Parts: sequence; C-alpha cells; structure tokens
Amino acid sequence: MKIIEKIRANDGFKRIALFLSIMGPGIITANVDNDAGGITTYSLAGANFGYTLLWTLIPITIALILIQEMCNRMGVVTGKGLSDLIREKFGVKLTFYLMILILVTNFGNIISEFAGIAASMEIFGISKYAAIPLSAVLVWYLVVKGTYRSVEKIFLVACMFYVSYIITGLMIKAPWNEIAGELVRPRINLSPDYMVLFVSVVGTTIAPWMQFYQQAAVVEKGITVQDYTYSKIDTVIGSIAVNIVAFFIIAVCGTLLFQSHGQQPIQTAADAALALKPLAGEYASMLFAFGLLNASLFAASILPLSTAFSVCESFGWETGVNKSFSEAPQFYILYSLLILTGAGLIMFPDIPLIKIMWISQFINGLVLPIVLVAMLVIINDKKIMGEYTNSKFSNAVTIIFTAGISAISLILVFVSIFKV
Repeated sequence: MKIIEKIRANDGFKRIALFLSIMGPGIITANVDNDAGGITTYSLAGANFGYTLLWTLIPITIALILIQEMCNRMGVVTGKGLSDLIREKFGVKLTFYLMILILVTNFGNIISEFAGIAASMEIFGISKYAAIPLSAVLVWYLVVKGTYRSVEKIFLVACMFYVSYIITGLMIKAPWNEIAGELVRPRINLSPDYMVLFVSVVGTTIAPWMQFYQQAAVVEKGITVQDYTYSKIDTVIGSIAVNIVAFFIIAVCGTLLFQSHGQQPIQTAADAALALKPLAGEYASMLFAFGLLNASLFAASILPLSTAFSVCESFGWETGVNKSFSEAPQFYILYSLLILTGAGLIMFPDIPLIKIMWISQFINGLVLPIVLVAMLVIINDKKIMGEYTNSKFSNAVTIIFTAGISAISLILVFVSIFKV
C-alpha cells in the first residue's frame, strides 16, 4: 500500500508504473483457475470433441470479467472481503452454512491439486512419495513465512509459466483457420457426453473460491477506489489470459488426440501429456506436463489460502499473509491443516480421487448460484456501495449471465449425482 501511495504521489512516474504496482489480484485469481481440474477438463474437451467446445470460451470470458469485476469493485469500495459483506448483509446463520459448503468443495479441489502434482512429477520420473511432502512443505512455507508482497511476486511469476501451453500449441501443426472458425461458430452437440463436458468447462472456469480470494487479495493489498480503474484492468487482463491458455489446451488436444488420430482414452491431464509424446515429440509432451505441475503447485497454494480467507472473514477472525501467527492464529492453523490433510490423503494408494472430484463439483454447483445472487444484492445496495452500484445495463447483462451460469451449475449438480 505504501508503494502505491509513493508512486501516486510522484508526478514523474508514468501510469504504467502505477498499474504494475496495483496488478496482481485479478491476474493471479484468474490464472489459478487453470488448475489440475481445469486442465483435465480442457484436455478432455479437445480429445473427445475436437474444437467444437472452443466457442464456449467467448461467453465464459465475458461472464468471468463481469463477475470478477464486481468482486474487485466491492473490495476497493468497502475495504472488506466478500465473506464479511455476506455476513453483514445476510446474517451469521446463512454465512455459517455457506462456509461449510465452501470448505468442503475447496478441500476436494485441494486434494485434486496435489494429485496433479503427483501425476506430473511421475511423468518426470519422481515418485509421489517424494514429490508430495516436498511440495506441501514448499507451499506451506511460502505463505506462512512470507509477506503479501513476496507471495504475490512468486504467484505472478507462476502465471508466466502458463505460456508453456501456448508454446506447445505453436509447436504443433494445427489448422488455425478451422480452429478460428470453430471459436466464433457455435456447434452444439446434444449428446450426453458433450453436454457433460460443456457444463464442466463452464463450471471449472467460474468457481466460488475465485470471488472470495480476489476480493480478499484486493483488500489485503490496500487497493482503494482511487485506483479502481487500474485494478479493473488487472481483472480484465486476467480473465482474458486464463481463457487464452484454455484455448491452446483444447486446440492442442483437439489437433493431436482427436482430429489427427481419432479419440484417445484419456481421463486426466497427465494422460494427455503422455499421449502427446509419440504424436508431437518429447519436448511438447514435457511442456504440457510442466504446465500441469506449475498449475497444480500454484493452485495448491492459492486454494487453501482462499479457503482460510473466506472462513476466517466470515467469523470475524483476523486474516492476512502480512499478519504473524500470533495475530491471526485461526487463519494460519486452517491454512496449514488444509495443506497437511490434502497432501496426506494423496499418499494413500487407494484414494477414490475421481469420486472426490465429482463430489466437489457437486457442492460447487450448489454454492455458485448462492454466491452470485448474494453478490448482486450487495453490489446494488447503495448503503454499501454508494455511487459504485451496478448500472441498469450492467445489471441486466450480469443477471442474464448469472441465471445461465446458475442453471449450468445446477445441471452439474444432477450430473454429479449420477457420477458419484
């Protein structure tokens, strides 16, 4: 916060310097969404249906910008996290039950991130029994011993490594004209398998943890209304960047695992990385696997952090990476327990990972509509937001997208019931 004030006070600095000092929460939150589960979903979309799901990325990008911008705005205007605002607006009882659901669904995702770490490291010849304990200690130490500034810098560097998927895409001979056509021309397949993946692509791109984490990060960084424009740009860039990476993952798997060689029996992103080796060469396969490792490590740090922020805010407990253990004991204890148990469960050989992931998606489908509706109510309350409430046009567009996303999330709930 002090750095931002110094830059703002110095007339000689260009606007780009102010943006660089403010950026982070939007870009980091969006990019973490391409975690192990997201990469698996996009890999399956390309391997099973080629390029026909690419068109979904355009409306998803618009919806993501609208939703994350609202969180960003609530954070800079109120200086409070989303859990705080929900508790103040709707009461302790609703917030308590919502936090239970958030805790369960995020924990399922945390387990899947450590599974992604294990799978990617095994591709590089490293046993999960060595990789998981090491990675758990790494992500724990990063937050518990770091400051917000140091942690954010590391997270921003991690965002850069997603370029490995773009490089992989440029290494293959893809029919880019055909791909561009599929991107702008919806071609809906009404088969059950297609609809499941369609729902999964939307569900994996917009998740409740994102709204809680971005708003908490904005507040902890000390971004104010004065810097709202720059913070908004940060959100827009992040929302576009995450879907560019998703585009390349679908394009790579659509080209090599569907278009050229027929459908391949892959179930995870690690399977996709291994399947690419004989088709695109070892370097492309390794880049894909490295992307999975980076994404899994990144998300294994952020998801426990987001959960700790959400739960502790809802109870009025102290939160923040800048605080010491004695200042925020509940925050650090919860963060540590989530990492310890999430990593520990992966060490068991017979853990039903697929079932856990589907249960997590099931609860995610229940929670997302509740969170989106709560956000719309709060952001249109002039007592809370003042002049920064939604415009009528923004409300209309957001309500349409919220209704659509909520319907898709509820479909995901029913799909998950049958999968489980």
